[in-house]
Amino acid sequence: MARAELTLSSRTYSAWSLRGWLLCRLAGLEVDEKAVPINDPANRAELLLLSPSVLVPRLTHEGASVWDTLAIAEYLHELYPDAGMYPADRIVRAHCRSVSGEIHSGFSNLRSALPMNLKVKHDRFPIFSGAKPDIERIEAIWQDCLARYGGPFLFGDRPTVADAMYAPVTQRFVGYAVAVSDGAAAYCRTIGAWPPMAEWLAAALAEPEEMEELEVEF
Repeated sequence: MARAELTLSSRTYSAWSLRGWLLCRLAGLEVDEKAVPINDPANRAELLLLSPSVLVPRLTHEGASVWDTLAIAEYLHELYPDAGMYPADRIVRAHCRSVSGEIHSGFSNLRSALPMNLKVKHDRFPIFSGAKPDIERIEAIWQDCLARYGGPFLFGDRPTVADAMYAPVTQRFVGYAVAVSDGAAAYCRTIGAWPPMAEWLAAALAEPEEMEELEVEF
């Protein structure tokens, strides 16, 4: 039987690709990776937030084609219910789904103000006022989850779908020197040290392709 295939975009610039890849790792599903070229017009438009369509990641598995990150999460959870992608408790699982859905569908000002770029490392970076409520809300979500469930991940001592969904945000905060609380900063370090995330970051730094539009110094 053919192995599962995961279509990905840039490791450096695609937050959605990172999420889909981490979800497959959480499930324990080995995949063959298929890269969409960075110069593909549709892919470029998506990375620059100029397209309403999210074309990647796309998981192809045993006849199924799933191309939305939350759909991928639910598909994998259905196949591998013992992988621990969601918390076991029904109430806690509902909370995990809610905060995962919130980052999936919202925070557009944050995405525009702090575009995904895993190669940037600013000491200071101007953040326009429209993005600040998004940052405050994300930090509030993290603080609440860490206080309720004890950390170091959002829902306890092991990563879940929520951590995969917020992983790109942690790297935005680090790369753009966003001032956050000690607890939020510790969570960012936890995600950065999570082995699958560390693997992705290393591959992103080795990626030769660049998008001039996202390399501008503001």
